[in-house]
Amino acid sequence: MIKAILIDDEPLARSIVKEYLKDYTDIEIIQECNDGFEGVKAIGMHKPDLIFLDIQMPKINGFEMLELLDCPPSIIFTTAFDEYAIKAFEANAIDYLLKPFSKDRFDKAITKWLQSRTNNTTEQVASTQNVIESMAASPSQNNRVVVKAEGKIKIIPTNEIQYLEASDDYVKIQTSEGAFLKNKTMSFFEQTLDTQHFVRIHRSYIINLNQIVRIDLYDKDSHLAVLKSGIQIPVSKSGYLKLKEALNM
Repeated sequence: MIKAILIDDEPLARSIVKEYLKDYTDIEIIQECNDGFEGVKAIGMHKPDLIFLDIQMPKINGFEMLELLDCPPSIIFTTAFDEYAIKAFEANAIDYLLKPFSKDRFDKAITKWLQSRTNNTTEQVASTQNVIESMAASPSQNNRVVVKAEGKIKIIPTNEIQYLEASDDYVKIQTSEGAFLKNKTMSFFEQTLDTQHFVRIHRSYIINLNQIVRIDLYDKDSHLAVLKSGIQIPVSKSGYLKLKEALNM
């Protein structure tokens, strides 16, 4: 039996998917979720083979939810999202259902997924990751960061980030409330954070320009950025040039 989870804040949308699934007796809906918080818990508990995922939901959206999963299951997106998202789906060959969708279109998506089940799981996960990273460049996605901390989900507005620091396979996000780890790369954040407010000043650091109090000379070719918190962040030679440009020095 194929285990499936529906994640959508609209009861009507979930009921349509359930109605369409009646023709597929080997697919069992094991849980319905109203938002991404419930979705993360349900996926961790049930380990489904397939999820039907909406994008625009309260609390955290579908892309943010996927970022919190270590190994996302197969996904059929059910969305009324914008054109940017549609291009991301199409470019990375993940199927989606654009609301409102017909039974015929739903059947095509299910058939496509059933045929792809023999594909390499690693390829499917990589394809999902490509969609997430493509969407991160959308303006609607770069004003906050969602992390898991001590089993809870925390939403960090980017204006509350003091700096980011490389930490092995993670990035440490420093805020006034403490540090949080995100399983991303420094390059990912360098490409997606607003360049008017964030600058990569060192191989291991990205800094919020609004947090800078002063820049001190440290050595002949290096400097230290002193933050409001008193923390001193090393600035490389190339990072100093970026800072000068960003601050119009």
